[in-house]
Amino acid sequence: MIVKSLSLLIAASLLTGCVVAIGDKDYEDSDNADSEWRSTQQANLKQINQFQPGMAFSNVVSRMGNPDFTEFLMKDEQQVQVLFYRTQHKRSDGKTTKDECTPLVFIDGQLHSWGDKAYQQL
Repeated sequence: MIVKSLSLLIAASLLTGCVVAIGDKDYEDSDNADSEWRSTQQANLKQINQFQPGMAFSNVVSRMGNPDFTEFLMKDEQQVQVLFYRTQHKRSDGKTTKDECTPLVFIDGQLHSWGDKAYQQL
């Protein structure tokens, strides 16, 4: 009887320790990541809302930093470059996808337009 009670007590204390150790680290890491993408999105939206068509590519990149994604193509003898910056949250998977970004469309080095409709018209 004493051996059975002692075995149950030891097993319960070992399992309790495992749950606490697993839960604490993941929770802290997710809070930091959550805070980071929120502040990035807010900063990106603030900058994009101040843009005007015709801004130079280099001016936009110096204000925004490195984009999350880029695309380049030639269309009607013009250089078209699209930069994607994270501006909205869709999924909590730890990855940024294009549907969470606002595309900025540059033609021959000048900001032409931005947003999903502008990108779809390419």
